[in-house]
Parts: sequence; C-alpha cells; structure tokens
Amino acid sequence: MNTFRAFKSRNYSLFFTGQTISQIGTWMQGTGVSWLVYTMTHSTFMLGLAIFANMFPRFLFSLLGGIVADRCNRYKILLITQITSMIQAVLLSVLTLSNNYTVWELLMLSAVLGSINAFDSPARQPLVHDMINDEADLSNAVALNSSMVNFARIVGPALSGIVLQRFGAGICFVLNAFSFIAVIVSLLLMRLPVYHNQSLVKKKISAELSEGLSYLKHAPELSIILLVISLVSLLVLPYETLMPVFAKVIFNGNAATFGYIRSFIGMGAICGAFFLASIKPETDLRKVLSVNTVILGIGLMSFSHISYFPLAMAFAVLIGFGAMTQTTICLTILQVYTDVNMRGRVMSYFMMAFTGMAPLGSLLIGLISSHIGAPNAVFCQGVIAIIIALTFSKSLRRNELKKKNIELPEEVDNIVIK
Repeated sequence: MNTFRAFKSRNYSLFFTGQTISQIGTWMQGTGVSWLVYTMTHSTFMLGLAIFANMFPRFLFSLLGGIVADRCNRYKILLITQITSMIQAVLLSVLTLSNNYTVWELLMLSAVLGSINAFDSPARQPLVHDMINDEADLSNAVALNSSMVNFARIVGPALSGIVLQRFGAGICFVLNAFSFIAVIVSLLLMRLPVYHNQSLVKKKISAELSEGLSYLKHAPELSIILLVISLVSLLVLPYETLMPVFAKVIFNGNAATFGYIRSFIGMGAICGAFFLASIKPETDLRKVLSVNTVILGIGLMSFSHISYFPLAMAFAVLIGFGAMTQTTICLTILQVYTDVNMRGRVMSYFMMAFTGMAPLGSLLIGLISSHIGAPNAVFCQGVIAIIIALTFSKSLRRNELKKKNIELPEEVDNIVIK
C-alpha cells in the first residue's frame, strides 16, 4: 500500500519495529513520573516543573547535539544515546522500587534523560535519510515515524495506568528499561551506507552555530516554520501538563483515568499520522499546517469545559489529531528541504523550538492555571492556537518551498566540501 511504502526499506522496517517497542516504554515512564509527582505534591506548578526538568536540558544542549550530529557518525551516536537512556531507566527503577526517594531526585533523573535526548534527536531524525532506499519515500517515513510514536502514545499510557494501579510506578520504569533492548538490537541488525556527515571541515562550535543561523536566515521558508513551532510549543502544546488535573479533579478519576486521557489523545495523533502518510506528494503542506493548527485550537477549547468523560474523550482525539499533524508537517518540511550538511544543525534548532519552548510553557501554564484554573487555562491555549494559525497563514503562503535542498548562502557554502 502507498501508505506504508517506506517499509520496503529493510533498515527502516527494523528501526520502526525497535522504536515502537521502546516508545511504548518511554510513554509508560513519562506517564508514571507525571502521576508520581502529582500524587506526591498535588501541585500543578510541580507538574510543570517535572516537564521542565525533562525538556529544558534539550533546549540547553540541542545546538551542541546538532553540531555533534553533523560532525560524527549518527549511527554510533544513536547507539550511545539508547544505551545511556536504558541506564537512566534502570536507575529510576531502582530508586523508585527502594521506596526511598524525593520529588527532587525524580526531577534530577528526568533532567538526565532530557540531556541524553538533546543528542539523540538531532542524530536520529537525519539518520532516517540513510535508512530509506528511495528518497521519494522520505516524507512517508517521517509520517510513519509519527504514527509509531503516537501508537506508543496510545498503548503506553493505557498500560501505564493499569500498571500504576496494580504494581506501582517502579514497574513502569522497569518495563521501560527492558524496552530499550528492542531498539538497540534493531540498530545492530541494520546495514547502513557510508555516512556523508563527516565531510564538514571542522570549525569552532561558535562558528558552526553561526553558519547554521546564517543558513536559516537565507531560507525564510524554513525559519518561518521554526517560528510557528516555537510559538505553538511555548503557548499551546503544554496543555499536557494539566492532564493529571483533569483526570483527578475534573473527572474525579485515578491513574487509569489519566492513562485513558493520554491514550485518546494518542488515538487522534495516530489518525493524524496515517492521514499525513496517505496524502499525495503534491499536497500543499503549508495549507494543511494552518488548517490543522485551527483544529488543535478547536479541540482544546471544546475539551476544556466538558465534564462528561466520554464526550471529552472525543475532543481529546481531536486535540491529538491537530497537535500531531501540526508538529509532523513542520518536521517534514525541515527534513525534506534542508541541505544534507545542515540537517543536524537544523534539527537541533527544531529541537530547541519544539522541546526547548515546551518546558518554559509548562512552567507558564502551571503558574497560570493555579490562578485561573485548569479548564480556563486550556481554553486560552485553544484560542492562542487559532490566533497563531490565522496570523501565519499568509506568511506560510508567501514563503513558498521553492525546491528541495535550498541553496547554501555563500558564507556557509565556502566551508562545505562538495
């Protein structure tokens, strides 16, 4: 089928399988940490701080991660980051199962994982290029990656809710540690081509960062995408910070309720992923980006003030659909239209925009919700999403994606060996 054409590539099929298992474990761990922090503190601010601890290190180190991804063997970087992530999960498991831990220890280990991910994502995203036999299948592979993440987003929180209720958070973390075995094995089974990202003349880190900024300056069709994802990540996507409040207070539920909310959001996200995987190559992604950002806003506004759980879950699906497609379209455009020697750095700027703004937004939404309440805070996020979509729709149309592999500005081109 056209929707699954990227699976023709053996390396990508291996990667997809291993990552699916690992991502399920990751979502189980993330759900477990959020629930543990909230049940220990009953504070929306501490929930925001937990997200901040995990994501802010990505903001701090993602540019360095992008430089490393452009300089070094991305395959080896990915192996190292997956192994160290497994070690982090083991440490979290031991700490939790000992029943002798504090919130600050949980936050510290979350920060360790965030630091690892700052080097993982800039290497992993461009590596997909090397896994695909036919470059025409790249956008399909990016969409399928998102479907995989969001399938895990359905299964992981649902499993986590059950495990949290019956066995406790420590078992969630143990299962996540074991899940990394799958992705490590899949990487070891791959046969990848010779890497081209080691062809750059080595420069000082500050010079390479400057070159990346110069490249984006001369590519407004990419920089506008980064601006959109920055604003959405800061002001809209941190709605997830407040989901434990909806589960426990608005819906009078428990850990299983929290898992169900995240799973329904994930269900919408996986529908969005298959939607993107199925659209025709000539589809105007900029128009889809604007429309789906509006869908995200409508979903948040509707979800925010509904206390009837089944109906709220219908709008949770809408939220997941809008959020996933909005983010994946931005990632697809950056992946496809960035020069091969700049992909690591552009992906690091994406990580700064996506995961760097989110922790700041989590702190902000946690603080605001403590004054106006979680429902009103989420409603405001929906309004902001619609404003962003309407504000940037003309700019997105004006900055057309002119051709694949945007020409490098002269000052950058001079330091790249062709």
